[in-house]
Amino acid sequence: MISGGDTSFRKLNTINRRMFIISAAKVVVFTGIVARLFSLQINENKKYLTLSDKNRLREWKLPPERGEFLDFYGNTVAGNLKVYQLHVVPEQVEDFKYLMVRLKDILQLDDKKFSKIIKKKNKQKPWETLVISENLSWDQFSKVNFYLHELGGAKPVLSVARNYPYKENFTHVLGYVAQASESDLINSEIIKKNHVPGLRVGKIGLEKAYENDLIGSNGIQRYEVNAYGKRINQIDHLEGKKGKNLRLTIDTEVQKLANELLADKSGSISVMDIYTGDIIAMHSSPSFDPNLFLYGISHKDWQDIRENPLKPLINKTVAGLYSPGSTIKPLVALSALENDVISPRFTVRCTGKMEMYGQTYHCWKKKGHGYMNLRNAIKQSCDTYFYEAARKLGVDRLNKTGLKFGLGEKVLGKTFIDEKEGLVPSTQWKKDNLGLGWVLGETLITGIGQGYIQTTPLQLCLMTAQLANGGYKIYPRIRVEKDQDTAEQIKNKMAQEAIKKEEENLKIKPIINARNFLKTDQKEHTPLYRNPENIKFVLEAMWGSTNEVMGTSFGSRIDDKKYQFAGKTGTAQVKRITEKHRELELKAKDVPYEERDHALYVAFGPYKNPRYALSIIVEHGGSGSTTAAPMAKKLFKLIIDRHEEREKIIKQNFTI
Repeated sequence: MISGGDTSFRKLNTINRRMFIISAAKVVVFTGIVARLFSLQINENKKYLTLSDKNRLREWKLPPERGEFLDFYGNTVAGNLKVYQLHVVPEQVEDFKYLMVRLKDILQLDDKKFSKIIKKKNKQKPWETLVISENLSWDQFSKVNFYLHELGGAKPVLSVARNYPYKENFTHVLGYVAQASESDLINSEIIKKNHVPGLRVGKIGLEKAYENDLIGSNGIQRYEVNAYGKRINQIDHLEGKKGKNLRLTIDTEVQKLANELLADKSGSISVMDIYTGDIIAMHSSPSFDPNLFLYGISHKDWQDIRENPLKPLINKTVAGLYSPGSTIKPLVALSALENDVISPRFTVRCTGKMEMYGQTYHCWKKKGHGYMNLRNAIKQSCDTYFYEAARKLGVDRLNKTGLKFGLGEKVLGKTFIDEKEGLVPSTQWKKDNLGLGWVLGETLITGIGQGYIQTTPLQLCLMTAQLANGGYKIYPRIRVEKDQDTAEQIKNKMAQEAIKKEEENLKIKPIINARNFLKTDQKEHTPLYRNPENIKFVLEAMWGSTNEVMGTSFGSRIDDKKYQFAGKTGTAQVKRITEKHRELELKAKDVPYEERDHALYVAFGPYKNPRYALSIIVEHGGSGSTTAAPMAKKLFKLIIDRHEEREKIIKQNFTI
């Protein structure tokens, strides 16, 4: 029997034990709370402060501002425009479908554009930024910001876009920019570092060649936002670094004239300073407006460019390969004189054709030129004379002369990734590449710029420039450098090289490896001749070709000595002429376009004090004398008129 006292004692113990357990539990819980609070406020203070700030603050990485291209006179030929864009990161959006419906209504997107955005989103990763619009109007941009509180995940962005004010005039020089691709990010650390959604980078031309100089660095904007994500206060703004502005040697006015002269034609015009190597103009036709690529080119515009039979996507100045035709004859003459295989008095009788081993080689003049010496052969472009000169010279010696004067090598090195080397053939080249021996008939046609020989328009311009400056090596350039030499300084260097050569009584010996000779890193203005009288003779004959009766470009002469120039016409066959066609004596307009000859012209001027050289090629233009040479007349008038202004700028920027 349990007494009442024992029962009370047990109840008390039970109560005490429960109180102890409850109290202990309270202590544990309280201690845990205190420890957690300590951890949150002390140990993990920075972590949660950062998370809190992420909810309160937003950071925008701004696109880098691209450096500009200026022409020689300081005119902007590739600049920048401020544009308004709208970005969305899908994984940060609670209801993507609702957001897109609202944006479609606010921006008034048509079904086609809306569908395109959805397809683009489906191809991307959820965390990748989706660019809804790359070029919002100010009204659209303002409207998006007004409704931003109900557009969770939408991000209005002030960005930078490229602008080409001269449109098609500089397309093949500058190239264009377009959205950075995966390969751009992989191949360039600088692009990867500065990448933001919609970043534009150079794709071809100088935009690509100088990408690292042009791209600049990102700016940063930090904003305080409310619970709806709407900006309420700008906290910080870090300015990005603009890319370098690059100044070119190009004269915009000459470039524009080149574009006008080649309107509706396929071809190229190049103009170069014969001493500094500065490229004054470099136009390839037809061209296209690079601004079309800024926000994604339309299917129609892209098809129009791609399907144009005149091939506007090819930079013909550096990537077009052509037989030089008779424009090579001054170089053939020089090579023959330098190698003592003929003299200026060497005479050939031209009857209109030449027979050799059962093969007939025709002169362009059906009835022949009669007796020709070297000067008249250059002046009247007698093919028969140059067949005989080439036969005596041989293709290997012509190969060496061609390489020295800039043929068979890239003119601007790595500047244009699509630039071609061209070809100056030799007996060894044919054996190595075709596995066949050289035949004499191939030497004959090489002597008039046909056969295997292939040149770019810029190479022909360089060849002419190095003849016109008296036969000295120069280094073409398209970008102005602060420490570059002036024409006067280069003339002095050329004179020193000539004196040095005379003092040492040097004679140009056969060059074993002409390519290594051309690839020297030492920028010496080396004489490319053995006897300076040979250069003078060739230049004087080119003067006769343009300024004397019977000269092939006499019709394009300028009597005013201020503008007087000297040149050489060329007509390059694109299809073998049959005897039937010769008998018909068809005019160019009666021949199908793709079968017409290419028209070429090379020249330098002013003749008395040369400073500029040019080359002109008009694809399927027929005759160089009727199509290409008249263009040179207009070009030289403008080039020489602008020479004084160019010299003033040189004196202001460079020490003479």
